[in-house]
Amino acid sequence: MTEVCDPPAATSSYVRPLGRADLDLIHEVLDREPLVDMFVRHRVDSTRLDRRWFGAELWGYFEDGEAVSLLHVGANVVPAQATPAAIEAFSDRLLTHGHKPSSLVGPAKAVLPLWDRVKHEWGPARSPRPNQPFMVLKHDSDVPLDPRVRPVGIDQVDTLYPACVAMFTEEVGIHPESVGSPSGYRARVTQLVTMGWSYAIIEDGTVLFKTEVGAATDTGCQLQGVWVHPDLRGTGVAAPALASVIRQVRRSVAPAVTLYVNSHNVPALRTYQRVGFRHVETFASILL
Repeated sequence: MTEVCDPPAATSSYVRPLGRADLDLIHEVLDREPLVDMFVRHRVDSTRLDRRWFGAELWGYFEDGEAVSLLHVGANVVPAQATPAAIEAFSDRLLTHGHKPSSLVGPAKAVLPLWDRVKHEWGPARSPRPNQPFMVLKHDSDVPLDPRVRPVGIDQVDTLYPACVAMFTEEVGIHPESVGSPSGYRARVTQLVTMGWSYAIIEDGTVLFKTEVGAATDTGCQLQGVWVHPDLRGTGVAAPALASVIRQVRRSVAPAVTLYVNSHNVPALRTYQRVGFRHVETFASILL
């Protein structure tokens, strides 16, 4: 049985919370697959694990004193480099921790067995998504660019916000202002605009296309919230717009661009493949 507390000296495997003194070993684990584990690396690098800003815990699973796997434990539970032994240890600790997140997200090979071990306490899932292709593009797209795509200005937040709400509601199935603080989602939208991470085509006060960078490191960034106005879906707007976003973020944010998508969303998958994205891993999301 794996220990789930600070171990005695003789214990060969254990889980413990990590802090700022552990940044080097955290980076060593996350550097194994920097694009796949980008969310956790982004959270670590952007907050330096300062409790005021991190708003979560980061657990490490150790074998013979060496860090093997990590688990981000906050509103999202996100495993990184999680081995079968780590999944067992993390699930034991989660069930005694008293924390129920809003989702489990990450590589399917870790998320699905982790969910199997906690679902008797946390289930049923509101929306299980077991097959989400994780896709990467490391070069500019060959698709002709849509020159209308621009970073969203802070004076355009009021115009952008309804499109963000529509995207979230379509994708997640609930209104974003019903989750946590009613003002929290708008604050996040505004933050991404302020950072220069929100891109859109806006004409005559209407958002025709939009997406955001949700996480970034030195090696890559992750797009989220890709949305096309309902009246324009199926008209070919998305691919040139995405190609333009990719060119811009590769120069201003990070050289590799990633995203993940539900496997049943065939139109989106085809668009991403046309732009040049390649399926390199499979994610899973369990929405609670």
